[in-house]
Amino acid sequence: MNKFMVASLLAGASVATPVLAQDIAPTFTGPRVEAILGYDHVGAGSDVDNNNGNDDQSIDGLLYGVGAGYDVNLGSAVVGVEGEYTDSTAKSDRFDPTDQFGFGRVSQGRDLYVGARAGILANPNTLVYVKGGYTNAKLNVLAADTNQSTDTSFKLDGWRIGGGVERAINANTFAKVEYRYSKYDSAHIDYMNGATSSEFDIDTDRHQVVASVGYRF
Repeated sequence: MNKFMVASLLAGASVATPVLAQDIAPTFTGPRVEAILGYDHVGAGSDVDNNNGNDDQSIDGLLYGVGAGYDVNLGSAVVGVEGEYTDSTAKSDRFDPTDQFGFGRVSQGRDLYVGARAGILANPNTLVYVKGGYTNAKLNVLAADTNQSTDTSFKLDGWRIGGGVERAINANTFAKVEYRYSKYDSAHIDYMNGATSSEFDIDTDRHQVVASVGYRF
């Protein structure tokens, strides 16, 4: 009797084990959503004069938002498309009106990103990838001098590249860390009265280090 029970249990385990492994094995394929949190640094590019280092031309803060994407597992490689909506606490509060019209307060607004990524599987649970795409960010700017002030929104257009590591927790949930660099080279202004300026050249850099936790359907 005991031998029969042991044999039955071993037979059941041999059937259940492959099924269980299949249920929890990460696939890195299909639609996904995620929550994003990290460090955000926005600053003037190398072409912008910073008064011999005397002018603070950067802001730092907390980045937060959501993302979504779709991946296809090609075997040892994974490719996909993705998009994000993020915001940031990065801002500079400086109110020093002079006889020269200049910036007072600058705060980072929402950021929209759409792009693609491609990576390789370091092991069945770990994906190492690079990414790139288009980003459109908003800067809220209060500019003032001794006679007037204006509160406007700058809309910045640019591109983003980055890379990261994604780790599957189980078949549906994952966590990842990522570095991204964004370069903005054109912008326009949305005025409070509804008017919009023509496009003009800018030189703005953005560095981000973020962590994400997500769910794959």
